Amino acid sequence: MATQKHSDKRDAIIRLLQSTKEHPDADWVYFNMRKEFPNISLGTVYRNLKQLSDNGTILRLETGSGTEHFDAFTHDHSHFVCTACNRIIDVDAELESIDRRAEEQVGGRIDFHRMFFYGRCKSCNNV
Repeated sequence: MATQKHSDKRDAIIRLLQSTKEHPDADWVYFNMRKEFPNISLGTVYRNLKQLSDNGTILRLETGSGTEHFDAFTHDHSHFVCTACNRIIDVDAELESIDRRAEEQVGGRIDFHRMFFYGRCKSCNNV
């Protein structure tokens, strides 16, 4: 794989994503990046998000909403997606038993999984 050149914009995107527990989409990243780089293009943001997710620096989350979201926290965790407000919340529940059961069924080894839980978040559930 070719080595990527250092990029101040790519570094700033990583810092921006690390600064939030939300799981923003590319438009949010673009809007916030313009504060530091007023002339940045949406295409540059998309290209850098793709490179960062392709190399595993960030996670690209496809929740079924048609919009990709991004997460700078790449440790093994799942996500909850609110079906009312579309908020994405990290879930750090221990899911090793699911991995073991899947390994038994496929007769192989599970290296990682991506799991989404869907429902209504606390705020939407109380409405």
